[in-house]
Amino acid sequence: MNPDQILALFEQQGPDAFSAMLCQLAPYFATINPVMTALAPNRAEARLPFRREVTNHIGTVHAIAMCNLAELVAGTMTNISVPAGARWIPRGMTVEYVAKARGDLIGVASGDGIDWSVDGDPVVPVTVHDAEGTLVFTAAITMNVKHG
Repeated sequence: MNPDQILALFEQQGPDAFSAMLCQLAPYFATINPVMTALAPNRAEARLPFRREVTNHIGTVHAIAMCNLAELVAGTMTNISVPAGARWIPRGMTVEYVAKARGDLIGVASGDGIDWSVDGDPVVPVTVHDAEGTLVFTAAITMNVKHG
């Protein structure tokens, strides 16, 4: 599916149905019950609703749940930002846990400044904030992009 078709699906189906489709394509994402709230070239945003299933032993959102959210927004944003026909795959991820994550979280991936038209390993920054706007997590996800 090309980037324009993915964006059209998001716009036609809405956040809940689109998110359910993403979880069908990549079932592991369903473990965090995400809702893609915004999607455009070079930007994706999703909400991770707070549920007991995503918590750790101290009652905060588990680190791997936040990694899952980061990969979801970075991958979806990359998918609609690369030119049609390009291929990509995550190559690596570096994360930092900035503060205890409580409640619903919002993950944002930004492709601003990335030249998607060339082969390479661009790094996609992701931030995760809680409902009060506190930064709780950051990620830098290296995407291997190939054309043709």
